[in-house]
This record gives sequence, structure tokens and C-alpha cells, in this order.
Amino acid sequence: MSVTVTALETRDIRFPTSRELDGSDAMNPDPDYSAAYVVLRTDGPHEGHGFAFTIGRGNDIQTAAIQALAPYVVGRDVTDLGDLYREMVYDSQLRWLGPEKGVMHMAISAVVNALWDLTAKIEGKPLWLLLGEMPPERIVDLVDFRYLTDALTPEEALEILRAAEPGRRKRIERLRTSGYPAYTTSPGWLGYDDDKLRRLCQEAVEQGFRQIKLKVGADLRDDVRRMRIAREVCGEGFRIAVDANQRWDVGPAIRWVNELAPFDPYWVEEPTSPDDALGHATVARAIAPIKVATGEHVANRVVFKQLLQVGALSVLQIDSARVGGVNENIAILLLAAKFGVPVCPHAGGVGLCEMVQHLSMFDYVAVSGTLRDRVIEYVDHLHEHFVDPVVIEDGAYRAPSSPGFSSTMLPESIARFSYPDGLAWRAS
Repeated sequence: MSVTVTALETRDIRFPTSRELDGSDAMNPDPDYSAAYVVLRTDGPHEGHGFAFTIGRGNDIQTAAIQALAPYVVGRDVTDLGDLYREMVYDSQLRWLGPEKGVMHMAISAVVNALWDLTAKIEGKPLWLLLGEMPPERIVDLVDFRYLTDALTPEEALEILRAAEPGRRKRIERLRTSGYPAYTTSPGWLGYDDDKLRRLCQEAVEQGFRQIKLKVGADLRDDVRRMRIAREVCGEGFRIAVDANQRWDVGPAIRWVNELAPFDPYWVEEPTSPDDALGHATVARAIAPIKVATGEHVANRVVFKQLLQVGALSVLQIDSARVGGVNENIAILLLAAKFGVPVCPHAGGVGLCEMVQHLSMFDYVAVSGTLRDRVIEYVDHLHEHFVDPVVIEDGAYRAPSSPGFSSTMLPESIARFSYPDGLAWRAS
């Protein structure tokens, strides 16, 4: 069925999460979770929805960048999303603003994800299942292998996908019955007091989560105290990850993590600049066996390639809305499989849980074929604003069944939280 995009519409949507310090960490003390939102209208019954996630100021700039991509999709048939993705990435003038990083690349992500949401709706399947049932040759065609072939060739990617083919149907049914393991960051925001930390840790254990994450990096004494509280509540053997959100230089990162080592942190996330592959590798060697995790601010597949090549991470964290959307995330999942590194996505924010669950489930079904050492981040914020919100049961994401990418916001939420004229902002 031929479907043509007739319009690209954008909205600047912001949620005043800074009022309750939800999302607060050592580098981002007062975030207002925001979405530079895009809707692709068509000549058919379906629409494609996507967004870039920001934390407040600058969301208008991100929205303008998405609007700049309208000529690439308006008037186009929804056909080969591999070719369309590459066309946007390699626009020579827009690419100059990156290349393949920052605001423009995130704009491409929003549009690419909206196109996949539209395609999945047309096909009548949730995106994870649409991708998970796709022939390996078709998946390889979606990937841009430029700059990757010294680490991963199309032939190697095809071998990885073909090796996972035999168990696809069984893994699809396993997801439908048991879901995908999750961990929660909800107890760990720096702005929360000790009583709230203690209460939320206890709730996480009772809800069936087997891992939590705490934000660290502002004050060492506070971090030691908070880790002690979390360990006392959660018990020995329970996984507690920590996240520095890029706060440290390499030397301080090593010293700080070693101070927390008695509390058995499972991983340290973003211990230094997300662009510093060699710095991450130095930290990883110095703090082993504590793992290093990173990825939510990694700009593109090329930086991920380097992190893997130099042994800089033990846990790779894709983000559904930072690199170039579904297509580039498939490339990163294939890189992780080539290097044997588990993928535990970044989520939270606004709508990131909704989208990234599809990518992890596709990874399990068609790429890695395993759930070993894999969990998806979960944060209990803002899901009520989505048509198809995530469902967590016994510490696991339930597999979405509705067609699309779970990225569609409720019209009333879009109206209320549009910036600066929505009711939520007029009343502030």
C-alpha cells in the first residue's frame, strides 16, 4: 500500500519536572523533561509520531532543526527507510552542523523514528515485532556501514543475524509471556532526601526489580551515605548501579569509584566525557571488576565503535532519541553483538522508556538472542501522557502489542504542556 507524507508538524513540549527535582543529578540539577515533537500527516488513516528528548532550554532549537527536515519527507512515499535515512544524514549542508552529532542528528532521529512509527502502524504490528520478523538481508540494508567496516562488515552483520534466526519464534513468545527485565532509577535522584531514598529502594525490591541505580558525583560523603542506605535496604547481592553523568575527570573518577567499592556497585555509568573513549578505557582498567557503562550521550555509531575497540565499556547503553534513530541503533546493536558486550539501554526522560523497549526486544529476538546481563532502565515518570504507555510487571517490561513505536502522546497532554502557551506553563 502506497502512503504519502502530506505534512510535517512540530511542537515544543515541556514538563516542569524541576519543581519536584525529578531527574536531578550531578550535572543536571534542575531538568524540565521535554520533547521536540514531530507528527507526520499522511494521505492515509495513519500518522507517524516521534520526538527528540531534551531537558528544557533549547527545546525550541531542537524543534526548529526537525522542521528543517520537512523537504525530505513531505510528498514522499513511505518506502525504503534505509535510503531515506541516508539521504538525511548525508545532506551536505545540514551535515556541516555536526557531522552526525548534536542537534541536527537528533532531529534526524526524531523524523526517522516517526517514519518507523508510521510504518509499523501501517503494517499493524508493534515495531519490535516488525523488525524482529524482518529477513536478515533487509535488516542489513537498513544500516549505514560507512566508517564501520574496520570493526563490522555487512557480511559479518548478516552472519550475526542469520545465527539468531532459528530461535526467533521462541523468543517472541517468551517476550509475550514474561517480558524483558528492567531496572529502576526512580529511587536514585540526587534531589531526594534520605527518607525518600529509603522508601523508594524498599518499593523497588517489593515491585520485583533486581537492580536499581543511584545518581552520584556531587559530594563524596553524601554518595557514601546514600550507597550505605541503599545497600542496607536492598541487601547483599542486589545490583546497585551508580551514575556520575559525566561529572569527573579520569583521575577523580577512579578515586571516587574506589571509595564506593565497599558497597559493591554493579556498574559506574558515564564516569567522564562521553566522547573520551581512551579515558573510559583507563577508568575501566583501574576499577575492574566494577563495570563501566556509557552511551546515552554518545553521538553516533563511530564513537560506539571506538569505545568497543579499546575495551572502554562493559555495558553499552543505546538511546532511542540521540543517534540517528532506529537505523543507527540497529548498527550499534550489531556492533555490540560483534564485540560480545551486553546492551542495557538508557531510558527515563519523557517517552524514552516507551520507545527503547522496542529496540531491546528486537535485539533479543533477532540480534543477540539472549537476555543474559541485559536490563532496560525504567523511571516512573510521565508515562500517563502516552497513548500506549509502558507496562511494568514483576520488574519487567511487558511486550507492547499495539501497532507502532509507542511514541504517540495524548492530544490533551500535547496541548497542556506545549511551551510557552500551554496551561501547565501559563499557570506557573
